[in-house]
Amino acid sequence: MGGHGCLGIGHLLQHRGRREAGPDPPTSWKDLTKPEYAGHVVMPNPASSGTGFLNVSAWLQMFGEEAGWDYMDGLHANIATYTHSGSKPCKMAAAGETVVGLSFAFRGAQTKTSGAPIEVITPSEGIGWDIEASGIVAGTPNLEAAQTLIDWSISPAAMKEYNEGYAILAVPGVAQPVPNYPEGSEAALIDNDLEWAANNRAALLAEWSKRYESKSEPKS
Repeated sequence: MGGHGCLGIGHLLQHRGRREAGPDPPTSWKDLTKPEYAGHVVMPNPASSGTGFLNVSAWLQMFGEEAGWDYMDGLHANIATYTHSGSKPCKMAAAGETVVGLSFAFRGAQTKTSGAPIEVITPSEGIGWDIEASGIVAGTPNLEAAQTLIDWSISPAAMKEYNEGYAILAVPGVAQPVPNYPEGSEAALIDNDLEWAANNRAALLAEWSKRYESKSEPKS
């Protein structure tokens, strides 16, 4: 296997900005279960969005499975809809269609840089993440060429290219600051058990769908 290329950070909050009579900006995941957020939260459906699944996986690992499902029960009460796109909640927040959209931080930073009236917030409990990885398929007839590609994929030159789409890279000291990307995000990364998440994905999605599918938007 080759080394990973970069880390993709997700599951952050995009807050559209406080209105005079609106709720205070959230600072934590648990803030989103408060009554003032009822009907004002949009997140991706984890059965159709990788970003949504990484939210669910992170909450269950951060809070523990029983408390994690309890948290999602409370969050569900405030959810307006579950989208089938990981970036759509951020777009909806930027357009004023929702107050809070759970999305991935890089998209939020780009959207804010383009002039959208949102804030990108790192929840105080921590954030989940995934890895964009490269590998060689066993038995490939083009091993030398594959190895050349893998060697390049973990090089400083490749890391600079990844920085065009990711704020946190696998090789330290290479990433350049991304405008409006929230400070402290790297320190907020949870101790993420990716193997557990992969092994339990089907069961977690089945349980999630049984509990919360009723608020999903129609599939186009």
